[in-house]
Amino acid sequence: MKKTEREFQLKRSQIDSWVIQRAKEILEGKEPKIINRFFPFIGPAFIAAIAYIDPGNYATNIESGSKYGYTLLWVVLLSNLMAIFVQWLSAKVGMVTGKNLPEWIRDSIQSPFFRYFYWIQAEIMAIATDLAEFIGAAIGFKILFGFPLIWGACLTAITTSLILYLQKRGFRLMELIVGAFVGIVALCYLLELFIAHPDRNSILYGLFIPHFQSPESIYLAAGILGATVMPHAIYLHSALTQDRISTTDCLSKKKLLQYSLVDVFLAMGIAGGVNMAMLIVSAAIFHQGNIAPNGLEMAYQTLIPALGSFASTIFGLSLLASGISSSAVGTLAGQVIMQGFVHFTFPIWFRRLFTMLPAIFSIFLGIDSTKLMIFSQVVLSFGIGFALIPLLLVNQNKAIMGVFSATPLVSIIGWAIALLVILLNIFLLVDSISKIF
Repeated sequence: MKKTEREFQLKRSQIDSWVIQRAKEILEGKEPKIINRFFPFIGPAFIAAIAYIDPGNYATNIESGSKYGYTLLWVVLLSNLMAIFVQWLSAKVGMVTGKNLPEWIRDSIQSPFFRYFYWIQAEIMAIATDLAEFIGAAIGFKILFGFPLIWGACLTAITTSLILYLQKRGFRLMELIVGAFVGIVALCYLLELFIAHPDRNSILYGLFIPHFQSPESIYLAAGILGATVMPHAIYLHSALTQDRISTTDCLSKKKLLQYSLVDVFLAMGIAGGVNMAMLIVSAAIFHQGNIAPNGLEMAYQTLIPALGSFASTIFGLSLLASGISSSAVGTLAGQVIMQGFVHFTFPIWFRRLFTMLPAIFSIFLGIDSTKLMIFSQVVLSFGIGFALIPLLLVNQNKAIMGVFSATPLVSIIGWAIALLVILLNIFLLVDSISKIF
């Protein structure tokens, strides 16, 4: 048994070594085939991209499509472009400096009190993220197999723990596993699109003609845009790229950035396509059918008479794949946050147990799952600025980034995005609090 484990570990380390070796050869110009040049660099952005198609996105897109049809498709497109920009800046920090964003924030904060404050708020963001993802996976198990939510939660804990255990076998295995989950979600919604038969002209109009139908549609648009930037995804992406492929000279680093940009565009493009597909399917089925699904479970049930059991099963499978993979990635992000801010980490099994406890308790107490997802998004709004502003400051700093520091145009775009996202999240936060009280 021990021999098999050692052989397995050696095999996985050899895969990573092969990827690194191939990447270095490509950076040196030794690979003539264009298609082969990109393969070693594809992966980190797919892990970060899962945050953009987690169960929280399902709730937002389904509600937008069911209430306003294709109207807010342009908002999803704009959000995706913002996601590409922000995640690229995060990946760039890791590749250029060899340090992740939490490490840079830690080094720039002199006060131990503020350093620990920054770490604690980032940990809260990671836990809030995992709350929606964990519950989404539990709902997926219930939809597909009829398990009670508490059983689905236990299965989610086991499955995500196995994925996180395999992460120890090397970065490439984790990239392939999460990439496969992204592919499952994308394929499921591609099938849903074919089954739903949406109106093509309405899709094009909603995608390229910005407009609103009512004040409430503006609120939903703010929700879509405001949830674009996920704090844990920013922290994690910089860590995924920081020591994946090491470069020393400026020319190799420039090539590495170019290849990694393809990774970001591809992964975030797929995530954006999935979000659009979610809204389109919801518009085609719920809006045109005058159906108002209340929560993810109701969305599944209303799909059955509209599209049949096959389509509803596809929906459950996509939700399960999204929840499991995003929950595992969220736990991994928590490790990066702790290591970066305080140079300390828990065993991965302990972190998995710790982050899943709020979800387990809420399910056990019978709290409404949809309300919990909304609550988690409200909590996340607190952490947007804490991650986004330091990201922009590091990218602008020539002492840190050297010749790869952000140009004036990039800085202007970055600060405009930051201002828009932060203001929208403040608006959503104040509105949510006012509804409570």
